[in-house]
Amino acid sequence: MHNFLTDEQVLILKQAHRTIRDKKLADRIKAILSLNTGFDYVQVAQILLLDEITLRRYVEKFQKKGIDGLLEFKYTGGQTKLTLAQEEELKSYLQENTPRIAKEVVGYVKKQYGMKFSVIGITKLLHRLNFTYKKPKIIPGKADRAKQEQFLQTYQNIKGKLGLHDEIYFGDATHPEHNTKPSYGWILKGKANDKFIKTNTGRERLNLNGVLNLKNHTALVLEEETINSESTVRLLEKLKQAQPKGKIYLILDNARYHHSKLVKAWLKQHRRFKLIFLPPYSPNLNLIERLWRFFHQKVTWNHYFESIEEFRKVTLKFFHNLNRHKKELETLLTDSFQLVPIQKLQT
Repeated sequence: MHNFLTDEQVLILKQAHRTIRDKKLADRIKAILSLNTGFDYVQVAQILLLDEITLRRYVEKFQKKGIDGLLEFKYTGGQTKLTLAQEEELKSYLQENTPRIAKEVVGYVKKQYGMKFSVIGITKLLHRLNFTYKKPKIIPGKADRAKQEQFLQTYQNIKGKLGLHDEIYFGDATHPEHNTKPSYGWILKGKANDKFIKTNTGRERLNLNGVLNLKNHTALVLEEETINSESTVRLLEKLKQAQPKGKIYLILDNARYHHSKLVKAWLKQHRRFKLIFLPPYSPNLNLIERLWRFFHQKVTWNHYFESIEEFRKVTLKFFHNLNRHKKELETLLTDSFQLVPIQKLQT
């Protein structure tokens, strides 16, 4: 079951483990994280002093109900000290604010209602009120949901009318720095066991311009001296060679060079190319953004490269051999887009 968790799930489970004081729930978290790291059922059961049947039941709960199912409480205590009205007030407060740890909720309840809860007690109450421990999601502050909905309608119309040789691509540029990016990982507890990764003092970076094929998740990525009108035309030319037949729908952001005279002149001579522009502040609708993040997970996070040349070589090799990650990309690169939420955002 190696590497079945997303980075977000790993982070949420680690944060929950730091907060939860219930030993059984902590063991459930450690069991899932250990299996994700590569330990087998026998090893995890021995380490946590569990039987394999219990361990497999934890995994089944996680697979069916996710993190909430894994950590669900069988609340068997008596009536909560809060009245129903107070519970509703607490829910409203928590929907407007995001306490970082359960202890902060304990403090709020004591101050607001004069009632003392333990951390375990308040955690049980929060789960019973249908709250879960996870990070807020970051979205661009100026994103327009109506425009995003309009774009998705256009996108679905295009997708529904594709011909036999027509393809949809998502395009974007990225600029990875030649510098180590630290990330979470399994490290033995204690200051004496702290891990250190070397870093670079320079600010050199690569300029990558690429397109991602929606259907087969292949990518065409070019390294450029700079990203501009000329580099955009070079990418279009390479894409034309890669797909000699059918219409090419290329989804892009509104970078100025995408609207340049040079690009427009090239498009007039290549009528099978159709550029579709994203609404402003909508990286959530550009599938290639997920590929860039996947690249950082695999190449830059917790990795040190002695020279920019070594960094360049490993980076370009990664995109050249993208099919090695076929199974992971099939799950990651789906056009199931999340729009800007309608509900009030926390400021």
